Amino acid sequence: MNDSAATGSERLRVLFMGTPALAVPTLATVADHHDVVAVVTQPDRPAGRGRRLVASPVKEWAEKAGTTVLQPRRVRDAEAIEAIEATCPEVAVVVAFGQILPAAVLHIPRLGCVNLHASLLPRHRGASPLQAAILAGDADSGVTTMLMDEGLDTGPILQQRSVRLDAAETAGTLGVRLGELGAELMVETLDALAAGKLEPVAQEPTAATMTRLINKRDGEIDWRETALAIDRRVRAMQPWPVAHTRSGVDRFKVWKVEAAKQRTAALPGTVIEAGSELIVACGESQTLRILEMQRAGGRRMAVVELLRGFPLATGTVMGIGNS
Repeated sequence: MNDSAATGSERLRVLFMGTPALAVPTLATVADHHDVVAVVTQPDRPAGRGRRLVASPVKEWAEKAGTTVLQPRRVRDAEAIEAIEATCPEVAVVVAFGQILPAAVLHIPRLGCVNLHASLLPRHRGASPLQAAILAGDADSGVTTMLMDEGLDTGPILQQRSVRLDAAETAGTLGVRLGELGAELMVETLDALAAGKLEPVAQEPTAATMTRLINKRDGEIDWRETALAIDRRVRAMQPWPVAHTRSGVDRFKVWKVEAAKQRTAALPGTVIEAGSELIVACGESQTLRILEMQRAGGRRMAVVELLRGFPLATGTVMGIGNS
């Protein structure tokens, strides 16, 4: 007996719209409780050195499950809208799909389009809520289900669940935690919607903050920032693009850091110690201890091990943002 039958909840015809790996846990969990009639995902993209076309993780899951896959180049095109309408969904579940849905799509399912967003809306609307929460030093994060409108993460809230951020939290670890939590919350939301037990609540626009898409330059360490700000950046930029810095022509990925106790008058980015440990000057006369680093072309390792093969001289000025 399936879970929906056991609990007496209605099995809905669900159209799932999503693209990256973080959407797969929700897709799999929803499919255990409801009938996924089709998956809409982004077209295959060229990747790797050979620029071979690669399917999205959501498409890969759907094909293994024998679920219909739609891949419109633009979801607002008439042909795409017709194809979606033909699936006759009662509700659409949207998780990191990658395109803004037009009104013509939003109005197709009788229960609307339900989006799962990885923040406690209205905080951190937009493309990078995981990174934004860590960069801002938020004590809590979470997931929100909302009824979509034509704005960007502006629709009324259905349900929310929160988590406490760990001191060592990265965007990667937070994404895993919120992915599991969000999958559970989405099923709760769908069941409550089907039973008519949810009352959408409008977001408070004055409390809204926006995020933008992370790019590779966001990983550049500016040593003029404080030790705490750099630590947050290092954690927020994992697993991509990974925080990075340089020493002359050599480039390094920085994986793990912690604030050091020393105070210094040295120029930010200056190597203060480089023997049994690596300590670098940063903003507001603070210092930062680098614990794990990776030289370009090498592997991630403890700094003590890296320094044995690539010694850095005390007084070396590292990085970007020292002008």
